[in-house]
Amino acid sequence: MEDIQAQPLFSLSIDPVTKSHLSETARWARFLAIVGMVFLALMVVFGLFYAIWISSTFDSMQIRYGMETSRGYGAGVAAGSAIMFIVMAIVTFFPLLYMLRFANQMKTALYGNDQENLNLSFQNLKRYFRYVGIITIIGIGIWIIWVLVVGLAVMTIR
Repeated sequence: MEDIQAQPLFSLSIDPVTKSHLSETARWARFLAIVGMVFLALMVVFGLFYAIWISSTFDSMQIRYGMETSRGYGAGVAAGSAIMFIVMAIVTFFPLLYMLRFANQMKTALYGNDQENLNLSFQNLKRYFRYVGIITIIGIGIWIIWVLVVGLAVMTIR
């Protein structure tokens, strides 16, 4: 077998092929981040309109059908919906911000041969993946808890 010597990390260089790949990756990351932020803004606007619609629907149902629910029920559901949309927007905003920073700093680094921006770019890419990974772990945990709660509920009904 050949004896392969480990080279120090600082001897790595960005050749033209790698530069091309990183440049294209930065363009796609920028596109996805901008489109994601536009959809995020639309989600917040939709969430606010949804909350207003829910509130007015409950109010009109109370008047139309003589429902005996409390007056604040519709407002409570509307506020809960609005808060849910805003929290989802905040949680989704940060990975998009990290992706956009990665793209912009990578573009600056590649066109200006700027090592500092290259390092910052990869730092934002690391933050993006760490954030998405943590959110994924939390989501899996919530899903497992949900499955256990539903499973216990089904077993207790029988």
